[in-house]
Amino acid sequence: MAKPATPNRSSARVVQLRKGANLEMVRLTCPDSAQALKIAESFGTALVDSDGIRDLHERLIVETADSLAEGLGERAMQIHLQRIVGAFVGSAHGAGQFYSRAVTEARDATAKASNDARDEDLDGPVGYDGAAQRKREFAADMGIQAHSLRMAAEGAVAAYEQVVGETWKPFDRPVENPGANLDRKAAEAQMAALG
Repeated sequence: MAKPATPNRSSARVVQLRKGANLEMVRLTCPDSAQALKIAESFGTALVDSDGIRDLHERLIVETADSLAEGLGERAMQIHLQRIVGAFVGSAHGAGQFYSRAVTEARDATAKASNDARDEDLDGPVGYDGAAQRKREFAADMGIQAHSLRMAAEGAVAAYEQVVGETWKPFDRPVENPGANLDRKAAEAQMAALG
């Protein structure tokens, strides 16, 4: 005997979202102005004009919006600026993550080099830097780059708020059922192999 139909249940569909980087994530991974200044002083690198970078990027986005104002409606402008600002924030976040990994590698190499019993981590021949020093210098360069991109992102976010009148938030993209697509593709490949 057949089972009676179950009462209608609304089939709630869970949509996974791919989270975009936000300004807080950038601030957590990229050096601030004080840390960038310490890096520049400690490693003898050029000082970057943090406020100048931020202001320039804010003006850039505002002027871009002004030039597009006649051709774009309010919603189209918001979408366009959402994407542009998202690119600046995403770039800064990626640089911040890369900087964090470089710092970790520099710390590890420096800790290994401080152990006198390890010959493989000793400095190179006279006139050449050791591996630990090169990793520290690389991390310093990445820190300055990440800081510069952070300032650009902060300027872009400030411009978005100025033009659109709302605080910028990352666009969270829905993930389109990645498992089902992969399973279907695998099944097709298997069936093709069977002939």
